[in-house]
Amino acid sequence: MAKIDEYLDYEEAFHPRGKRESRKERGETRAKDRSKYKKSDQDQRKEHLKNEKPPLGANYLRGRVLTISSDMVTVSSGHKTYLCSLKGSLKKEKTKHKNLLTVGDWVHFEKKSTDSGAISHVEKRSSFLIRAENLSRRKQQLIAANIDQVFIVMSLVAPKFKPLLVDRYILSATKGNMTPIVLINKVDLLDDPPENITPEEVAAEKISLEEFLDAYKSLNIPIVPLSVSTGENLDQLKALMENKTSVFSGQSGVGKSSLINAILGSALPIGPIVLKTNKGSHTTTAAELIPLENDAFCIDTPGIKSFGLWENDTLSILEIFPDFAALAPQCKFPNCTHIHEPDCAIKKGVEEKTIHPLRYASYTTLLEDTPPKEWE
Repeated sequence: MAKIDEYLDYEEAFHPRGKRESRKERGETRAKDRSKYKKSDQDQRKEHLKNEKPPLGANYLRGRVLTISSDMVTVSSGHKTYLCSLKGSLKKEKTKHKNLLTVGDWVHFEKKSTDSGAISHVEKRSSFLIRAENLSRRKQQLIAANIDQVFIVMSLVAPKFKPLLVDRYILSATKGNMTPIVLINKVDLLDDPPENITPEEVAAEKISLEEFLDAYKSLNIPIVPLSVSTGENLDQLKALMENKTSVFSGQSGVGKSSLINAILGSALPIGPIVLKTNKGSHTTTAAELIPLENDAFCIDTPGIKSFGLWENDTLSILEIFPDFAALAPQCKFPNCTHIHEPDCAIKKGVEEKTIHPLRYASYTTLLEDTPPKEWE
């Protein structure tokens, strides 16, 4: 009995309170322990703080990025332009984007002299146009930011019309929170083609255009035929640009710079079409934000030979195919990809011509594109 009493005294010395008090103390200790927070939570908090607008100090200004070169950024602020560098802290930020800055970005910079500064903060983007950097897709390449609408510029004859490219730009515009508008340039070449273009090639272009217009007529996406040579619908294009920030995007040679020159009376460089291939050459080497009247802007982008998609999962793609929406619930499988499954209502719709074959071809082309690898 004496030994039992001695043991109880020993226990009381180390555990003088009951279990409830002990649990309460452990809970209070855990609440003070910051190590329980995961690194991902901390990163999210840092990202949130980074996107908040810091107060502008006496020597800080807010401006918009006009151009970006290898070592300097041109920023417009208060009807003046400044040549700016990036502060070291900004360069160290890890991001899924290949480029930290892009034209159209709103930035805060410290004024260093009457025409120079150092960028310390990039505001959160309201919209953006991106593409996968390359085939590995480990990085996004920002093309432009804070844009209202994307002019998807296609051409006829030289270079040839490529309807299956249109939805790639529409998907990227939609995911980036921008309004897509399709511009079909060089319609005059259907009546007055270059000497190296055969009548058969012109006839094929006419058929391709007619099929495209028929396939996309039910969608809520403006399609504007244009000609710089004849001036066809240039007034309509100018009206669409009023009070908006617009980006002209498309392959080399389709006439992006020519359209901007025709609208603004500017003198952006224009490259020739290579007669052997009927393809355009790169003339715009870097994107440029061009100020217009009434606080409007337009952006001329370099020609893109391959527009790699960053996101091309089934759900993302179906968002730009509203013509599939009515039939999709009738598929046998609820998660039908509309490619290889049996009893697919979409494939049946193509057979019965309730869905245009060109729309289905565009869908399958997007879906079969190699998906991006997860960024680490």
